[in-house]
Amino acid sequence: MFERFTKAARAVVKGAAERAERDGAAVVTEEHLLLALLDGEGTRAAAVLGMLCPPDRRDSLLAALADARRRAGLSRADAEALADLGIDVGAIVARVEETHGAGALAGDRRDSGWWSGRRSFTKEARTVLEKSLRVALARKDREIGDEHLLLALTTTGGVVAEALADHGVTYAAVDDAVSARSA
Repeated sequence: MFERFTKAARAVVKGAAERAERDGAAVVTEEHLLLALLDGEGTRAAAVLGMLCPPDRRDSLLAALADARRRAGLSRADAEALADLGIDVGAIVARVEETHGAGALAGDRRDSGWWSGRRSFTKEARTVLEKSLRVALARKDREIGDEHLLLALTTTGGVVAEALADHGVTYAAVDDAVSARSA
């Protein structure tokens, strides 16, 4: 599948792995893929992100991702479902952080014993890569570009897709912007 990735798409995958390494994360996540897309310059996805989520709104997007990390990666939909069961995620986060410190539910993002030199991708990150192929095929594109990775991120559900949608980066908006740039 990677032989079908454009140079820009390969740079995103490589950038995500580098971002995970800098963060000390044991694995590459969807969030790392998004952060690598946000780091991009001069590509289709960078142009679309620049239009839909300009630099002055990026801090808000990053804060939304950090907030979700504090909630152990639960989306708002997950938190609302738990609230329907009488479980207050905010209260749990507050108590855990009171006892164990800020960000305690973010999980062990530090890798204490990395030995292979290569970080694996989480199931969700692999799903994004697979969906990018499906998106490219559905659009009848021959190669998988970074715009296909962005489109795939918007369809996976979960925290990253939720944060993107909250900032106006939905599948429809990205699809329209990519189509307009291609015309």
